[in-house]
Amino acid sequence: MKKLSHKIFSVKNKDIYKVITILGLEFKIKSQKLFEKELQRKFEQQENEIKALRQHYNYKLCRYMPEEKYPEYLKDWFYRRTHTELNLENPQTFNEKIQWLKLYDSTPLKTRLADKYLVRDWVKEKIGEEYLIPLLGVWEKFDDIDFDKLPDKFVLKANHGCGWNIIVTDKNKFDKQEAKYKFDEWLHTNFAYTQGLELHYRDIKPLIIAEEYLESVDKSALDYKFLCFSGKPELCWVSNKYGDVQERSFYNMNWEMQNIQLIEKGKVQAKNPVLKPDNFDEMLDIVTKLCQGFVQVRVDIYKLNDGTLKFGEMTFTSASGTSKWSSYEIDKKLGDLIDLSQINNEPKQ
Repeated sequence: MKKLSHKIFSVKNKDIYKVITILGLEFKIKSQKLFEKELQRKFEQQENEIKALRQHYNYKLCRYMPEEKYPEYLKDWFYRRTHTELNLENPQTFNEKIQWLKLYDSTPLKTRLADKYLVRDWVKEKIGEEYLIPLLGVWEKFDDIDFDKLPDKFVLKANHGCGWNIIVTDKNKFDKQEAKYKFDEWLHTNFAYTQGLELHYRDIKPLIIAEEYLESVDKSALDYKFLCFSGKPELCWVSNKYGDVQERSFYNMNWEMQNIQLIEKGKVQAKNPVLKPDNFDEMLDIVTKLCQGFVQVRVDIYKLNDGTLKFGEMTFTSASGTSKWSSYEIDKKLGDLIDLSQINNEPKQ
C-alpha cells in the first residue's frame, strides 16, 4: 500500500524546485526556501573564492616585498583587520606592541622556539623531557612517512606554522590522499607571510612531525596559557574543550578571576571560575623557566586527566597581534606590561 501511495503522490527537492509527482505526472514548483538556500550557498562559495584569491595575493605581495616596505604594509594590514590605526612610532596597546616586536625583535632564538621540532630540545634542556609529548617521527616529505610504523592514533603537524595539524584517531579511516594534499601545500608555504609578517617564522626549515595522540589533550584537558612579560608570568588564560563551545577565563597569579575577555566566534567567557590547579606551583615554576629573557611570550601548558603537565607551545605573536579584547582599556593595560625599552638593538628588519 505504501508503494502504491508513493507512486500516486511524491515530493522531491531538486535544486531550487520541488518536484511533485501525481499519478505519474511531474510538476516543478519553485521553492522560495530552496531558492534562498541555494543563493546563500553560491554566495558563500563566491566569498570563499574571493578570500582565497585575496590570501594568495597578500602572500605573494609579502613574499617578494622589499623589507623597507614592511612598516607601511603592516599599518595597512592592521587597519583592515582591526579597523584601527597602527601607531608603530609610539606603540601603546598590546596589539600595537606585538606589531612592533614582529618587525624589530624577530630573533633567531624566537625562530628556534616557534619551530615545533627544534623547540623540543630547548624545552628538554630547560625543564626536562618528561614535559614533552612523545615524538613518533620527523620527515621532510609526506611521501617519506611509513604509516605502518605509526600507531592507530597519532597527530601530524607541520613544524613551521600555526594550525597546520591533522589529528588521526583511526589510521584505518585516515584519508592519506587528502592529508598529502594539505601537507604538500603547507610545506611549500612560508608561514611568515600568511598573516601579517610574523617574521620569526621566516627561516624555519619545513618538516612534518608526528606526536603521540593524547586523548585528554584532544578532548578534555584544560589548556593553561600563561601571558608572560619581562620574564614573569602575569596572567593565566584558561581554555576548556568541553562541549561545542569553548569557555575561557583569565586569572592573576593569586588565582583571582579577572574581568578580561577575548571576543571570538565559538568561544565565550566562562560564567564560573575554574578551580585552581593543585599543581599550580609546578606550572609557575616551569613557565618561569621558559619565559626568561623575553619581554613578552605566551607559554601554553596542558594538564592531562591524570594530573601530569605537558608543554604545548611558545607563542610570541598571539593572533598575530590582532586579539579582539573586549575594551581598549584592557588592550592598553596589557600593552603597559610590554617594556620595549628592553629591546636594545636598533630597529631593523
